[in-house]
Amino acid sequence: MGDRVPVVEGKSNPGGKRLVIAIDGPAGSGKSTLAALLARKYNYINIETGAMYRVLAFKAIEHGIPLEDGAKLAALAQQSRIELVPRPEGNRVLLDGADVTERLRSQEVTDAASKVSVHPLVREWMVDSQRKMGAGGGIVMEGRDIGTKVFPDAEVKIFLDAAPEIRGTRRFLENPASAAHEASVVAELHARDQRDRTRANSPLAPAPDAVLIDSTYLTLDQVLARAVELIDARLSRIQRSEMQA
Repeated sequence: MGDRVPVVEGKSNPGGKRLVIAIDGPAGSGKSTLAALLARKYNYINIETGAMYRVLAFKAIEHGIPLEDGAKLAALAQQSRIELVPRPEGNRVLLDGADVTERLRSQEVTDAASKVSVHPLVREWMVDSQRKMGAGGGIVMEGRDIGTKVFPDAEVKIFLDAAPEIRGTRRFLENPASAAHEASVVAELHARDQRDRTRANSPLAPAPDAVLIDSTYLTLDQVLARAVELIDARLSRIQRSEMQA
């Protein structure tokens, strides 16, 4: 991992407790959007774990490494430098110093990322890197096993979900110019859900103490308001505890 640390503008609690906020959920649930908004509000670091897997998938494709070869993929990861650099419009993603952000949203890379992520050796490297990035707190980290594997002691855990058809439509609308039909995007999302939920290593599942937010019938503002309510309540409890100590 690179040493560059993202800093995002926003409203914060100067001098207060810096939380680890874990947001998990399936593809298309809106994790990245929510994480970016929360990071901006609390002046936290927004760590996109999905982008990290997409970077590795992209590099594997570029180098012709089979997505089924976990050992070679893990070796490739260890030779890579991945950096998340903040911008007003969101993080830019650098791979070995080159900005590859725009190349990570293709359907090919998205599909490859979920295949790369099933390998235990790859996940071990990713988890270790993610823990180092978030060791000091003050982060919003989104993914599929943040609250269960990467930061099981996170102060706030949110599992963001929505009906598969809704998630598929949202994913399609993110790139309506794509040649893919909406039905095929929904079908691939179902397949990705199956891979994520049934993989042997860190399957997608909410942590026992995570708060479920089902966004199927919620607006983005409603989802954000619910998340802020949870975080502010946690910060208030911590503050009261510190005052009583």
